[in-house]
Amino acid sequence: MKKFSIVVNSSVDLTEELRKELDLVVAPLKFIMNGQEYINYLDYRNLGVKEFYQKLRDGVVATTSQVNINEYVDIIEKEFKKGNDVLILSLSSALSSNYNSARLAVDMFKDHPEHKVYLVDTLTASLGEGLVAYAASMKRKEGATLEETYQFIEQFKYNVSAWFTVDDLMFLKRGGRLGGVSAIFGTLLAIKPILHVDLEGRLIPMEKTRGRKKALRIIADKVKETYDPSLPNFCYVAHSDDEEAANLLKDMIEGLGIGLKVTLVNYVGPVIGAHVGPGTIGAFFFAKHR
Repeated sequence: MKKFSIVVNSSVDLTEELRKELDLVVAPLKFIMNGQEYINYLDYRNLGVKEFYQKLRDGVVATTSQVNINEYVDIIEKEFKKGNDVLILSLSSALSSNYNSARLAVDMFKDHPEHKVYLVDTLTASLGEGLVAYAASMKRKEGATLEETYQFIEQFKYNVSAWFTVDDLMFLKRGGRLGGVSAIFGTLLAIKPILHVDLEGRLIPMEKTRGRKKALRIIADKVKETYDPSLPNFCYVAHSDDEEAANLLKDMIEGLGIGLKVTLVNYVGPVIGAHVGPGTIGAFFFAKHR
């Protein structure tokens, strides 16, 4: 059976150690602060992740850019030279133009005589992408072909659910996902929105509450309500430089009595963090439905 490589964006927010374990190839996204461009490596070697969030707290604005077509072409050609076919898992097309760059690159190889490349719009972000990558890696490990893995992931991605809350509404306002007046008054009133990634990969507000701990409890309740016990019994928790709150959510989830374990607590990387801001906390798990 022909080997194939799994290519992900650095917005998967996995640790470098887990990336190696899952045998993933990373197409790194970029972010810009104070006119300087940084590559969003999973080990944050261009700019430390805590330093990144401190800059955001100090008022430095971060912008982001996708992997361009030529970069995707280079990655595909490199994997082809190794004798591998390619499966690309992209950050949600509803959140970034990255998917379109990947699609244009893939189209350039559709008539390749020896190798194949498939593209999946994961319709999620951060550790939600990470869970999709995990599922693809496990399917490959079971001996599935490129085509079988692609078809499986195209359906299974809808079982990967993401629920989270943000600490500073002004970051969502800047990204066009919240009105300016709502953001100002919400921040003053300590309103914490509960957000969700929907079936189309969009970031949508679902509920509002006051207070951090209450928001985390709602997220844990959503996990309990939608978790599918027939699927892998673990989940990931991501945080934007608030490990204490992330561990509190971890304890809440593991205390639900449904046998779910949090096997990874990790940072939301700079590319996603630029849009959600410091203090974001999210849970990513395998659900009956999103």
